[in-house]
Amino acid sequence: MANVFVEARPKGRPEGSAIEGYVVEDHTENVLGSFNTQEEAIAWAKAHHHSPVVARVRYLNDKKKPDHWRPA
Repeated sequence: MANVFVEARPKGRPEGSAIEGYVVEDHTENVLGSFNTQEEAIAWAKAHHHSPVVARVRYLNDKKKPDHWRPA
């Protein structure tokens, strides 16, 4: 199972602004799906045999640094 990244949108939003939705991305930032909630995004990833990970801290989301991510 490949890791996929569940990220909030819009990307680069200012601190405290509303989250509009979540996407599931692969390591090359290709969007695999868009969802209204993080829970929906995680469930979709698991149903498609991926290993979803979420950022430990929202603004630290470098996909090349594994310690920025935790399993969902």
